[in-house]
Amino acid sequence: MTLCPIALAVGCPKCPAFKICPATTILGDQKKDGGKSDQSKKG
Repeated sequence: MTLCPIALAVGCPKCPAFKICPATTILGDQKKDGGKSDQSKKG
């Protein structure tokens, strides 16, 4: 479940704090297993 407002709007990889964000797998749209976002699977 995506709770981060930036992840909801544009996705985690487009966030300026993506590389240092500790919550990409918890609050964002990143998966723990491969790090690929839900958006990449839709397209």
